[in-house]
Amino acid sequence: MANKAALAHGKTYTRGEMGGYMIGMFGQNLIYQIVNTGLYFYFQNVICLPAMALGWIFMLARVWDAVNDPIMGTFVDRTHTRWGKCRPYLIFGPPVIMVVTIAAFLNSNYADATTTSGRIAIIAWAGISYILWGMTYTVCDIPLWGLTSVMTEDEGDRAKALSLARIAAGFAGVGVLIVQISQAVGSTFEASGLSHSEAQRRGFIVTAIGFTVLSTILFEFAGLFTKERVAGSDEHYTIKENFRIMWKNLPFRQILISGILRSPIQLLLINAMTVVTYYYANGDIMNVVGKNGLNMGILINMVLVGGMMFLGNFLGMGIMPGLMKRFEKKNLYNFATLVGALPYAFMFVLYLMAGGDVKPLVWGIPFSVCIFLSGAAQGALNVLQSVMIADCVDYEEYTNGIRTDGVFFSGQSFITKLSSGIAALISSAVFGYVGYSGANVDKLNDALHAGADFLTYDGGTGPGKYAAAMMFLISIPPAIGMALAAIPTWKYALSDAEHTRILDELVERRAAAEAAAPDAPEVPAE
Repeated sequence: MANKAALAHGKTYTRGEMGGYMIGMFGQNLIYQIVNTGLYFYFQNVICLPAMALGWIFMLARVWDAVNDPIMGTFVDRTHTRWGKCRPYLIFGPPVIMVVTIAAFLNSNYADATTTSGRIAIIAWAGISYILWGMTYTVCDIPLWGLTSVMTEDEGDRAKALSLARIAAGFAGVGVLIVQISQAVGSTFEASGLSHSEAQRRGFIVTAIGFTVLSTILFEFAGLFTKERVAGSDEHYTIKENFRIMWKNLPFRQILISGILRSPIQLLLINAMTVVTYYYANGDIMNVVGKNGLNMGILINMVLVGGMMFLGNFLGMGIMPGLMKRFEKKNLYNFATLVGALPYAFMFVLYLMAGGDVKPLVWGIPFSVCIFLSGAAQGALNVLQSVMIADCVDYEEYTNGIRTDGVFFSGQSFITKLSSGIAALISSAVFGYVGYSGANVDKLNDALHAGADFLTYDGGTGPGKYAAAMMFLISIPPAIGMALAAIPTWKYALSDAEHTRILDELVERRAAAEAAAPDAPEVPAE
């Protein structure tokens, strides 16, 4: 293995390319937050879709994505253009996502519909627009993550790129502010004479348009300012064969199953703004600015809950590159899942100990610490999952001579999307059970606007049941999912030492192939 160091660092990205990639990653994940947090909140709490209809819309869309992702991965691996195989989708795809994202918000209030056909039309538009969004998002999501495998041959640089990408994606968590900003914009419409519900609906539409246009501009950076350096496999495979390739790759199969088992952790993300808005701000973020000035109690709790989640995520993602140099990735992954289950479980314990009210600081501070630790575990797992999937691509190339980056990174997209769908179905089932659904949500909004207290509000199933359902959802199912996620990876099939050996040999193989065919063209640049 002569001249190994020179080979390992022969082809890699520039700082400018990495900057463009991170900006694009931020833009793409900002769009994801607009939909995953903003659109879910909009469907549930603004246009008041029935809980089970909402759950099935998200679940069915994600099941379709589960099928669609490997198909898209196959298309990526078959793409050969002057821009490469990933970049064309990142150059031409974002404007399409922008149009579909905005269209999803252009819907009416289910509670205001007076005919059966009107209600069906509202649900149908929500379902069709969301499914179309998932399909268009997939067209860009898989190439975006797959790009890290073709921008560099160096293992360290790739791990760094994936870690930085996850951090950029984490910063896009500011997208959850779409709810607060939309409610603030909605209050200006209400001041002009519109009803509270209609004002909020329009506030969300205007804000979604602004957020989405900005996100799309940033997203374009990933396609325009990067370069592909590693050629894919010359062989092409059918969709059925690609499914077989993924499933036969043992380490990838272990990661896939583990990711599905920890799906309930998405409950904290998709319900975060519902909890903050209703549990802490009594149904309207603008309550932080009360009649007598700034309501410090609401503000402090919002900062503690929301801020600690993001800080935990950034910590988990930020320390992973250093920890991966010192410890086995498998051990880090299993540690994060098992230990990460504890703060989720303890959140509900605190809620019960506090008698249902964790807003006083004596309960709020330890509750926010649990939020911080759960966020750190989630951030760490996000980075580890991305790096371990990239390792699986190398494992497949070494074992079978096949390098299908798009197909394997479609697995990451599959995990994320299916997890959201499973979480949405669990959430809707629990909310449906306590009656937090459809017209009941509209009645709740009117009652809170008139001065009712959310913590004691009785929607027909008992005082405080809505609040209890929210706290249950963000704690107990995620704790169970995290604990189960360690089972498939407990005996992970690809050690770090074996992967390093594989990567060194692959770099030498590529160098030898280039030396044997010196006139063979590289992946063309613009």
